[in-house]
Amino acid sequence: MANALVVHAKRLPQSQKALRAAQYVRMSTDYQQYSIENQAVVIATYAELHKLTIVRTNRDEGESGLKIENRVGLTELVEDVQSGRADFAHLLVFDVSRWGRFQDVDESAHYEFICRKAGVKVAYCAEQFDNDGSLLASIMKNIKRVMAAEFSRELSAKVFAGSIRLTRRGFKMGGPTAYALQRRLVDDQCRPKGILTVGQRKSLLTDHVKLILGAPDQVEIVKWIFHEYLRHKSQATIARELNRRGIMNSQGKPWLGKAVGELLRNEAYIGVLTYNRKSRKLGAKVTRNPRELWIRNEDAIEPIIHRDAFRRVQKIMGEGRVSIPEEEMLLRLRKVLMKKGRLSKTIINSSSGLPSMSSYFVHFGALRNIYRLIGYNGNQGWFDKYAAHQRWVALQLGNAARLRDAFEKLGRHATLNAATECLRIDNAVNVVFRVARCRNYESRPLRWTLQYRVRWPKGWVVAVRLDEKNEAIFDYVLMPSTWLTFNRRMFWFSKEVYKDHTINRFDRFEALSRFLIERVGKEKPSRDVEALPRAPVASPRKSKGA
Repeated sequence: MANALVVHAKRLPQSQKALRAAQYVRMSTDYQQYSIENQAVVIATYAELHKLTIVRTNRDEGESGLKIENRVGLTELVEDVQSGRADFAHLLVFDVSRWGRFQDVDESAHYEFICRKAGVKVAYCAEQFDNDGSLLASIMKNIKRVMAAEFSRELSAKVFAGSIRLTRRGFKMGGPTAYALQRRLVDDQCRPKGILTVGQRKSLLTDHVKLILGAPDQVEIVKWIFHEYLRHKSQATIARELNRRGIMNSQGKPWLGKAVGELLRNEAYIGVLTYNRKSRKLGAKVTRNPRELWIRNEDAIEPIIHRDAFRRVQKIMGEGRVSIPEEEMLLRLRKVLMKKGRLSKTIINSSSGLPSMSSYFVHFGALRNIYRLIGYNGNQGWFDKYAAHQRWVALQLGNAARLRDAFEKLGRHATLNAATECLRIDNAVNVVFRVARCRNYESRPLRWTLQYRVRWPKGWVVAVRLDEKNEAIFDYVLMPSTWLTFNRRMFWFSKEVYKDHTINRFDRFEALSRFLIERVGKEKPSRDVEALPRAPVASPRKSKGA
């Protein structure tokens, strides 16, 4: 904390605190007339008149007074007072509004109450009343708090009115800049002063920002995106093509289908400057405003796309978005089922007049629940198999958690990633947990399969092998993950493969767990080690016949 006096004693006697004071100063913007320095001068004068010594300073510079979030100075001050670590008996504040311009006037009173309860007297150095707990002081403080809250409301209304006026004059009022556009800084006579790059902002109140066309190659990209979409290319397809060509978006990141959709809906490309589509007044949550509240300037920017082409794009996008009640969604789905005789994700997404599969997920949850609501049981067998598989996955994640706890008891660092089903020990050893299903073919010995995932890290794989009916646990096996890379997408192994001494077999998970702990727990691996000491790895030919 700036200007704070470091005191080595954890707690001071009350007699030593009597003339010690802390000061709290806050300024929300660089343009505020009551700067940090001006507040400090008034506080210092007050302290000298009352023979107080300022031993620490808590400050919040450039932070809004609407809420306490992000105000480190006030947060630390309150925590020190509440915990009894405060080594002062007085808190000096410039005026009542320095606590904040909270819309709930009781909030600023709350922080003063915390100080007073802890025996710290709060003094407002620039106010015309003494904060002595009298009736007059209580009335004046409450009036000041209401005035501080009302000041924020009035200022917000004035700023909003000014922003509307400037938008109608063709000036940009903040927010991200669309792809292929750039911000030009102009003076009060609209004379160009330069181009603002990412992160830069105007420094003079009389300056303004106008949007102009950006780099010619980006302008051509915007035209190409609209052209391709009118050729019935999907947003995802356009994004993939842009990424394939190495073209980044306005943030320098790869394109997503959603970003392409936002670009296609942006009226800035037909020359329209829009303001107040969203609002966040007085620290509240961001809200989307209805279209009638938008402020639009029709000819503020040089257009890139012809308005007829833009309208055709919006029509296509509107037809692709079906906004209907949930009962109607289910009714249409039943009609498609009656027509097709069956349902699948592909059928739903390709049927005209139906919302996408993702829309059904949002409204009704899992696919099984959607089918249940329309009385369709055609995929019941698949659902049963999937539910059983998920139970075995949950079992393996439970085993991974048990192994993680065992390593942590030994003082090792272990983290479990449920998404990848991987346990990482000491940021060096990777253990992946998988389920191996039994494949029982007539006149052929039993074999088990593991599907290889490219995202698997190097290390070891713990697989639970299921019985012939895939209904119970047969055993557990431990193998190097390098085995799986020899067999492309699917790894096959037989009942007796452990006899090759390249795969370790265990009847119970507890035995496998003890084995891993013995291998990893005794010697701490170096940070550049990626896996356990590997067992002998079979050749591709040998593993194929295992």
